[in-house]
Amino acid sequence: MKHSLKIKFIICGFLAVKVVFVESQLASGGNPNGVAANSPKSSIQSTANQLNLEPLPLSNTYPPGTPSLIKGAPPLPAATLDPNKYPALDKVPPTNSDVVKEWIAKIDLTKAPNIKPNGVNLCQNTTVNQEAIAKAGADGNCWWSCGGCARDSDVQFCPTKGSWGASFDDGPSPYTPNLLQNLEQNKLKATFFIVGSRAISYPEILKAEYMASHQLCLHTWSHPSLTTITNEEIIAEVAWNMKAFKDILGVTPNCIRPPYADIDDRVRFILKSMGLKVILWTRNGDHSFDTDDWKIVEGTQTPQQTAQSFSSILNVQSSMSTGFIVLAHDLYPQTVAFSMQYLIPNALKTQNLKISAISTCLGTDLASSYVETVGLGTKNITAVGNNQTKLIESKNSTKPSSDSSSVRITSTSLLRGLMITRKKGGKAPNS
Repeated sequence: MKHSLKIKFIICGFLAVKVVFVESQLASGGNPNGVAANSPKSSIQSTANQLNLEPLPLSNTYPPGTPSLIKGAPPLPAATLDPNKYPALDKVPPTNSDVVKEWIAKIDLTKAPNIKPNGVNLCQNTTVNQEAIAKAGADGNCWWSCGGCARDSDVQFCPTKGSWGASFDDGPSPYTPNLLQNLEQNKLKATFFIVGSRAISYPEILKAEYMASHQLCLHTWSHPSLTTITNEEIIAEVAWNMKAFKDILGVTPNCIRPPYADIDDRVRFILKSMGLKVILWTRNGDHSFDTDDWKIVEGTQTPQQTAQSFSSILNVQSSMSTGFIVLAHDLYPQTVAFSMQYLIPNALKTQNLKISAISTCLGTDLASSYVETVGLGTKNITAVGNNQTKLIESKNSTKPSSDSSSVRITSTSLLRGLMITRKKGGKAPNS
């Protein structure tokens, strides 16, 4: 996810957090803007609503040794997690640890594109980042967060029309169990992009997400804009994110969403060298399939405006020839409440939409999402081009081909430069 204003996550004794949607009723039967009562927009806006959210306990916990539901995956690790053996929460890790040095030794950084780190504020910093902005296009550094440039290796769409790849960034948090319960009640699966600092803060919630068969992917250790840090620091961010997963779940995701989707060719080179496929979210013309739920927390957008933004997503997707990937968040009570009370219910009411984890909308299974199990499932991505996914049936090989974890979607022609810079997820929840 992306923000320019760093937001502190504050939990005040797990008190109930109330978000009130206030909306006036128009004279024409409470039907705003003359929208038909059965349209997505009216179903969100036609009545005043109130959201109350208290953090729920997990409905299930999973002790060490619990078998994984993914074929070929090890049981949950027996080791006790020691947070003191990890870097400081929410800070870019040092690059001199054994964990990081081992990865640096595996990557030939002399082959990395010669692109210097960007300055803060990205596109808004037209002085420091003047050169990077000028080279942001496909003929230059292909900087997605500044102009919308994407390479074929960036996943931005579900290939099949009507397919909704549901994704939630920045957790786990104390409110993730609320969302997990809601998804279970609606028989839905989603993709969660996990911050390493949050994972070691809430390991039991991470286990619950995994054991509920949701797809889990990396979202770095401390959530920085990756184009603003050095090659070695990018490696450190990803390496510690991987280690947190391995220590807690026994598996390592091979998929990642860069924070704020801030990626250029230098970042792509490093992530690819670490065996990762990049998953962004959908942009179609001037429309970004970002729910903007974070703006409720930031205070720059009302819940009503966020609902309007979401309704535009539902309207735009109907004219697309592909499916789409939507960005939402499970870090804050307001964003989880919005998803539970508006995002999910109104998506389910919309005809011809199929909501799933991103792995499912791409035509793969969960085994294809982890280093330890890729190739052991039934379907794995081998290539994607022109928005068409090519799959192979796995032979349960213990040595999957290197192509089995690569994802390619051609989508640059659908992109234009919608620039939204924002920053989020500062202090640890328990700070």
